This record gives sequence, structure tokens and C-alpha cells, in this order.
Amino acid sequence: MKKNQQKIQIILVSVGLFLILITYFYYPYMNKVKLMNGQSSDAKLEDTVDSNEQSTSFKNVEYKGLYDLDKPFTIKSEDALIFKEEPDIVYMNNMHVVLHLKDGRIVNIVSKEGKYNKITYDCSFYKDVKATDGETKIFSQNLDLLASENYAEIYNNVSLIYPAGVLQADKIDYDFETKYFKVSMFGDNSVKMKVIKWVT
Repeated sequence: MKKNQQKIQIILVSVGLFLILITYFYYPYMNKVKLMNGQSSDAKLEDTVDSNEQSTSFKNVEYKGLYDLDKPFTIKSEDALIFKEEPDIVYMNNMHVVLHLKDGRIVNIVSKEGKYNKITYDCSFYKDVKATDGETKIFSQNLDLLASENYAEIYNNVSLIYPAGVLQADKIDYDFETKYFKVSMFGDNSVKMKVIKWVT
């Protein structure tokens, strides 16, 4: 009799643990997967490039994702290319990201070239990068927007124009939400920056 009761208790505890795991781990994971699977909306298959290159090109691509886990963004590109050996990476020309912040501000980031990871939501912008929230403007040659971080890594000929003046530096970590930034340099080199203020 006691053995039967112990078996029943073990089964009940196991079922309880199983339900907890499903509720707190599996369902949130599945919701994230559904969001990721539903992120492509307007990609038009243009053609398959030379079979030796094993790639597919697209026109007018659009994806949706999350930045810093809770800020939605939309990424668009006039031309995109996906290589078969890297199916999760989308290489883009004339890349444009629209990022919605919690306070209602909208950040626009554009560049001539870039790439987007469909799984991690990470975006890398190259060549003539411009980012603005309407008040602050950023110009550089590179900007990395990592979805899991709360800041963007901006480097190579950075100019940050904000109401107090203009900051020029080699590398800046910028938080679009708080507008805080950290100036740094690659390796052990000294920080190169120039602050220009003006009186209005």
C-alpha cells in the first residue's frame, strides 16, 4: 500500500514539474520561435545566382525582430543575398532599420551595405552609416546593433551630433534609449576624440 502511495506521489510530482517546465520555459521559447518564423513579410525571390556560388538573391526584403529583447524593429533592403552555407545571414544593399523605443521615439538607421542574422536579430551596417532619433544624429562607417545588448557599437570615423555639440571619435558605444555613450578605442591605444560645442 505504501509503495503504491509513493508511486502515485512520484508520478504527481513528476507531472507537476513537467507542467512547470512547459509553462515557464517551453511556451516562451515557442512564442519566440513563432515570432522568428513569422518575421519575413515582403521578400520577393528574384533569382538563383550561378549554381557555383550557391546563393539566392531577393528584392525588397523586409524582416521584423526585437532589439534588447523588448523593442520591435523592422529591417528593409532593396537587394538581399543569402548564401546556402550561411542560410541565417542576409547580406543587404541599401539597408534601413526602423527601431521603436519605449518612450515613443523612433530611430532610423541606414547604410549602403550590411547584414542581418535572422536567428539572433543582430544587424551590422557598413559604408556611410547614418542613425537618428530626430534629435541626435550619428554618422560612421560601421554600426553593430546586437539584439541582446542595450547599446549599439559605432566605429570608424564616428560623428555624434546632439543638442550640446558635436563629438568625433574612433569608437562609441551608444544607448539609444538613455542617450548615454561611452567613448573607447580598439586595443590599448589611447582614445581619440574631439568635442565641438556651439552657442545658440
